[in-house]
Amino acid sequence: MVVAVDRGRWGCVLDDDPDRRIVAMRARELGRTPIVVGDQVDVVGDLTGKPDTLARIVRVNERRTVLRRTADDTDPFERIVVGNAEQLFIVVALADPPPRTGFVERAMVAAYVGGLRPVLCLTKRDLAAESEFAAVFADLDLTIVHAGIDDPLEPALDLLTDRLTAFIGHSGVGKSTLVNRLVPDAYRAVGEVSGVGKGKHTSTQSVALPLPGGGWVVDTPGVRSFGLAHITPDDVIAAFSDLAEAIENCPRGCTHLGPPADPECALDELPGTEQRVAAIRRLLVALNSNESW
Repeated sequence: MVVAVDRGRWGCVLDDDPDRRIVAMRARELGRTPIVVGDQVDVVGDLTGKPDTLARIVRVNERRTVLRRTADDTDPFERIVVGNAEQLFIVVALADPPPRTGFVERAMVAAYVGGLRPVLCLTKRDLAAESEFAAVFADLDLTIVHAGIDDPLEPALDLLTDRLTAFIGHSGVGKSTLVNRLVPDAYRAVGEVSGVGKGKHTSTQSVALPLPGGGWVVDTPGVRSFGLAHITPDDVIAAFSDLAEAIENCPRGCTHLGPPADPECALDELPGTEQRVAAIRRLLVALNSNESW
């Protein structure tokens, strides 16, 4: 598994064993094939992991899930952030900085479409109550966990153990503090896995860190923008099995936002789903607006 990327070098662990680390280069025949943290790759060459040794990545296996973004909502070029993550921890402070529903909604869209399970991770509960903010997502079956500095880690660890989980969040929300609580000596660990190329750190790159009890946390850089140009309204609806079939009856070009924009949207004909459809339509509105990021 790839655990770090740095200027043409990839830090990898063999058989998901944190103690079996190697540094690899991309084989020439792979060309510009993107290789990201979380990818499962085939390697050949020197696999001892000794200083100054270098293996070669000869194949990138098919990704089970993909967390991707574009620079903004007008950029057609997709950037893969993490491969094969099972979950996306969306780290949000309840105050300082104030939480933004648009941030969570857009992150959820990226997770659903990429095949990841979104989890809302709230910090700084001592500064503000969560009830009103969390209630916005009640009809989306979103798992919520508290993991601020004063909260016990067990609820978060129950979700993280033996899984590969990507973390995202704005700068200042306590993401780095949480990662360092979860992974003892995380700063040292970051230095070890990121010193694979010419750079000295990966402050602008994702890095995978092993949890003591099993599993991996992928720490990503603080979010500045997270474009979703590659995602369509149909992609979002398709992530919800109970609604995906219904949109086959929508007229061509339907954006699924409902009246007045889409007076014949088939989602409005599903009995007993009004609140859930309304919640998903908020995701679609967030998809069309990058202002909350």
